[in-house]
Amino acid sequence: MSTQVLLRRPGEAGARRVFVSDCEGPISKNDNAFELSAHYIPGGDRFFAVVSRYDDVLADLVKRPGYKAGDTLRLILPFLKAYGATNEGIREYSSRRILLVPGARETLRFVRANMPSFIVSTSYKPYIRALCDLTGFPRANVYCTQLDLDRYEVGEDERNRLRKLAEEIAAMSVIEIPEAARSVGDLSEGDRRTVERLDEVFWGEVPRMESGRMLEEVNPVGGFEKAYAVRDIVERLGGRLEGVMYVGDSITDVSPLRLVRENGGLAVSFNGNRYAVREAEVAVLSDHTLATSILASAFHRHGREGATWLAGEWGYPAMEGYVDPGLVETARRRWAAGLPRVEVIDDQNRERLSRESSAFRKTVRGEAVGRLG
Repeated sequence: MSTQVLLRRPGEAGARRVFVSDCEGPISKNDNAFELSAHYIPGGDRFFAVVSRYDDVLADLVKRPGYKAGDTLRLILPFLKAYGATNEGIREYSSRRILLVPGARETLRFVRANMPSFIVSTSYKPYIRALCDLTGFPRANVYCTQLDLDRYEVGEDERNRLRKLAEEIAAMSVIEIPEAARSVGDLSEGDRRTVERLDEVFWGEVPRMESGRMLEEVNPVGGFEKAYAVRDIVERLGGRLEGVMYVGDSITDVSPLRLVRENGGLAVSFNGNRYAVREAEVAVLSDHTLATSILASAFHRHGREGATWLAGEWGYPAMEGYVDPGLVETARRRWAAGLPRVEVIDDQNRERLSRESSAFRKTVRGEAVGRLG
């Protein structure tokens, strides 16, 4: 008797399925805001790393009222403006820099052929529009951060002050957040001083500037805004959260991953950091999105139970006759040396997968982007 016959497979399920994915990480290798900072701001890579980790502190430790993961994208805007960023400049730069995860076009095409499919991204709209143009994904099926830098005026004195602050921030040490940290008090003394100074900058000095209006008026689609977007998609389609497969990789995906998982849908971490692995049900460590397509096929045909079953039995015997046969053939050609890793996350392996996935993401997206929250 063959191994395949011995496998106990979940049966078909009838609920309508919906595919929803973050963009940067699961679809593209970029961190567009990081790249824009490095392009426009001297020392901008370091500047962004400091602000991004501060964002992690505010979202995960402080839980500042009204603040959500991904609000880094509004904090950096006055500084981008001070160094000459414009709507057209961001659009042109972003369109030249898009770097897709291998297989992304094919995965987006596959999921769209099988299920209503959406992208929910913290990324700025110019980047997302360029990505949609490149992949053929419909702009109407995207939620992202609206941006119009040209409507804000920054005087010379303010521009100079913002540049001085950018230099100061870029000279700071990146905050280290211990795995077990639960509050700012768990940070080192030096990192607590960094948080205090950044509080003064972003919630004291910059809001008094004309450019401080950006902190009030730009609303990045991250954290709970991503969860709201998922709910909106379900309501638009007349579906249920248990019919959603959500793919994410970072702290901005914590809320939608948790929402989908707690309501019976499929929450997938694709090369996720510790925040994503903490909230997901399935972890994918892969340099190609074909693994996402295979899980999406199982979810489309068999629901959450079927997709998690496949993740637990991960291998060709489980795939045969269970997911789209074209995907299995493609997988055999692409991964002749062995399949990428896919695991169901539980209390026993979550810490290990968090470390391994965080390390693997750096090999896919690069060290600088991979270590961002």
